[in-house]
Amino acid sequence: MFGRAPRRSDNTKYYELLGVSKSASQDDLKKAYRKLAIKNHPDKGGDPEKFKEIAQAYEVLSDPEKREIYDQYGEDALKEGMGGGGGGGHNPFDLFETFFGGNPFGGGGSSRGRRQRRGEDVIHPLKVSLEDLYNGMSKKLSLSRNVICRKCKGKGSKSGASTTCPGCQGSGVKVSIRQMGPMIQQMQHACSDCKGTGETINHKDRCPQCKGEKVVQEKKVLEVVVEKGMKHGQKVTFPGEADEAPDTVTGDIVFVLQQKDHPKFKRKDDDLFMVHTLSLTEALCGFQFILTHLDNRQLLIKSEPGEVIKPDQSKAINDEGMPMYQRPFMKGKLYVQFSVDFPESLSPDQIKAIEAVLPRKPTPKLTNAEIEECEETTLQDVNMEEEMRRKQQQQHAQEAYDEDDDDMPGGAQRVQCAQQ
Repeated sequence: MFGRAPRRSDNTKYYELLGVSKSASQDDLKKAYRKLAIKNHPDKGGDPEKFKEIAQAYEVLSDPEKREIYDQYGEDALKEGMGGGGGGGHNPFDLFETFFGGNPFGGGGSSRGRRQRRGEDVIHPLKVSLEDLYNGMSKKLSLSRNVICRKCKGKGSKSGASTTCPGCQGSGVKVSIRQMGPMIQQMQHACSDCKGTGETINHKDRCPQCKGEKVVQEKKVLEVVVEKGMKHGQKVTFPGEADEAPDTVTGDIVFVLQQKDHPKFKRKDDDLFMVHTLSLTEALCGFQFILTHLDNRQLLIKSEPGEVIKPDQSKAINDEGMPMYQRPFMKGKLYVQFSVDFPESLSPDQIKAIEAVLPRKPTPKLTNAEIEECEETTLQDVNMEEEMRRKQQQQHAQEAYDEDDDDMPGGAQRVQCAQQ
């Protein structure tokens, strides 16, 4: 297969470098390499040559084909190109970047260029009324944002010169590593020395306009268009209008609609809900009233002749709900729930008049003897919400008392003392 019989050489060195046995599993190799790579990385004060050797050892042993060749014929066989390529042609920083998801120590060790990062979006809440969402509206807002300094073109210096930040080696970030038992946790944060830019500028060479900050503030007027039928929580986005920064894709400005409460209407999706109170006479004999809608149209709402409205009964009016978003000529329903206002009491004459026109539910006639056998009761007014709240408080107090009684050592003694 290989054309000639290879000579045997040392095949234990890589295992010794990683501190594992020749029977180590892939998980064992990963754990060993992770620990040693962090400990021996040059940016953490480690030996560069030792770091390269560790990376070389892991690259070979983590590849099953290369590991098999190494176990049989040693390091020399790999250097001669057996098994599909030698082990010494890769940058150890590339391996570190692949293994850890990026070189956290910076320093430009990787041969690949740094990917341009994206700036953060700027989120603003925008208060709107239900009328605004029904009719649509536009609003101009003035905002301050950072833009690239035109004088220095985002360099921050008069000459355009800058030096790599020594604190982060130009990465703009610093990483602190903390080991928690078998796990290793990496905490990444912006470099405080260069404010995350990766560069430092000589004080005398700083741009007089941006003072070395590379950006300046400017006012920006944006016109926010709220379309008919938009909803609470919906977003209006202005792409690329957030703060600018060098070597950064500018983020978006996002306005999040926040609907204010309405005194008359409630909204659910494309439907509107309202409550209208009728007198008992209106509920029984008919009603009509004028409703001012969200677009100031006057709607006449009335009952059918002879129709009786029951308490909490609801009626629907088609096509008088909210406009549908991006289909404003289609609307949901308007639901009207009727509350009936009953009189506090009736006079004897009113009772007779009502009994004359309203059928009374037939009830068995009681004799005086049957009435005398009964115990008379009195009905009292009650607020059921308060009544239920009071009962819950009593129940909680009783449960707490029972728990204290159970936890008390020698609970029977309490009874005996009380009886003495």
